[in-house]
Amino acid sequence: MSPRGLQPREQADAQPDTTTNRRNDAAGEARILTMPEGAAAPPPLSAEQAGATMRSKRYVVLLAICAVVGVVVSLAAWGFLELIHQIQQEVFTHLPHALGYSHGPPKWWPLPVLALGGVVTGFAIARLPGSGGHIPADGLASGGPPPRPTELTGIMLAAIATIGLGLVLGPEAPLIALGSGLGALALSSSRRDVPSEVVTVVAAAGAFAALSLIFESPLIAAVVLIEATGIGGARLPLVLLPGLMAAGIGSLISVGMGSFTGLSTSAYALGTLQLPVLARPTVAEFGWTIALAIVVAILTRIVMQAGRRTHALVSHRELTLLPVIGLIVAGLAIAFSQAAGKSFQEVLFSGQDQLPGLIAQAGTWSLSALALLIVFKGLAYALCLGSFRGGPTFPALFLGAAGGIMASHLAGFSITPAVAVALGAATVAVLRLPLTGVVIAALLTSKSGLGAEPLVIVGVVVSYLVTLLLSTPRRKPTPATETPAAVSPSEPAVAGGNGDSARAARRPPAALQDCGVETST
Repeated sequence: MSPRGLQPREQADAQPDTTTNRRNDAAGEARILTMPEGAAAPPPLSAEQAGATMRSKRYVVLLAICAVVGVVVSLAAWGFLELIHQIQQEVFTHLPHALGYSHGPPKWWPLPVLALGGVVTGFAIARLPGSGGHIPADGLASGGPPPRPTELTGIMLAAIATIGLGLVLGPEAPLIALGSGLGALALSSSRRDVPSEVVTVVAAAGAFAALSLIFESPLIAAVVLIEATGIGGARLPLVLLPGLMAAGIGSLISVGMGSFTGLSTSAYALGTLQLPVLARPTVAEFGWTIALAIVVAILTRIVMQAGRRTHALVSHRELTLLPVIGLIVAGLAIAFSQAAGKSFQEVLFSGQDQLPGLIAQAGTWSLSALALLIVFKGLAYALCLGSFRGGPTFPALFLGAAGGIMASHLAGFSITPAVAVALGAATVAVLRLPLTGVVIAALLTSKSGLGAEPLVIVGVVVSYLVTLLLSTPRRKPTPATETPAAVSPSEPAVAGGNGDSARAARRPPAALQDCGVETST
């Protein structure tokens, strides 16, 4: 048996094409590679077959292609992140100063800026191919086919307007779209016929490379994408090796470009947080961990549900309603500033840049100010989840950290375990990826010792179970002739795609599940 897609050309040409390329011409719809109706699923790959594939010359060539794609995607992702950072600096720092506001932007400043963000994002969603990318309220965009080049323009424009102008979403989802889209484009421009499985592997490697730039550790990108796509068994190393290579190259490119240009990667790459060292957890901290994880899961569920209802309200009316939502978010930021005596910028943005400062200055925040921050930023986050375009992860991390700082005022619950547990619980409640929640929280708090890690694991498990319990749909009677479709617990995290969430929910958990190595006798 020989691996299909990486086998000799003449043998591959002799095999019937078992996929159909169905294109929906409606705006925002992407190509879907699926098995034809009634076709049998590919047989499982054995470890011996996977090993033979990885020793083949074609797989080595594939690794080389992924390395080149990793370089190109990393440069593009670096430019995207730097552009967003520079836009934020110009709009919220340099422009107000140039207009005579030497002490920072005035209180009303977010109103025109976020309204402009709504106009541009609404135009990208309503008028450009790709519908601006996936809907953040549906989770992380890691499944489905890579976007076409014509769709990337609208996706990037919506992301730049959303994130650069201060809306409450992060860059991870646009980066995944950018990486996978450029990876697929690199192969589609070839004159040779390339198996769809190989295109998927290279697109995944591009996503690895792009996502690695927003964390100081490329391992986080690997864990997020592998868990989100649900790859397992003998297929895992076939996709993991190209992805790890691309992620490593992405980190090297980030460091190298920072040294070459003099621009600091700390402007966009989230590293470890400065927290006191925790040698070992206590019984009291274990009890508070369970309670905190439950509260975080419930509050996150409320926010995500509000985001989905917002999307139902603005769907197909983005061009007119997004500027209004931008004004509402700006109003929330101004109201927080007036009520808490803090900067309105604490409510705006993804929280990626503000998170280290929030932790470092935790002692300067009163309980009332933290509560106001969670309420106002949570409302702004919910509105942006269902209307604008970006990633849902970093605002959840920021709000989780704020909740952890509040919880650290409880008797017997120090700030290190409180923040670590809240980070993990918030991440898993949004993404529904337990291992990702543990890894992100553990790596972000790694300088504080190993004492918090057992509590992080417990908190992530509790938060995940509570999230699943709250998400269980009410059972409806079904006719005896119908069989309910099985739903994967991680489906909400991979419901990404380029627009229609209902279509995304009908997809397999990820396109990568069928990549690389179908077998044939």
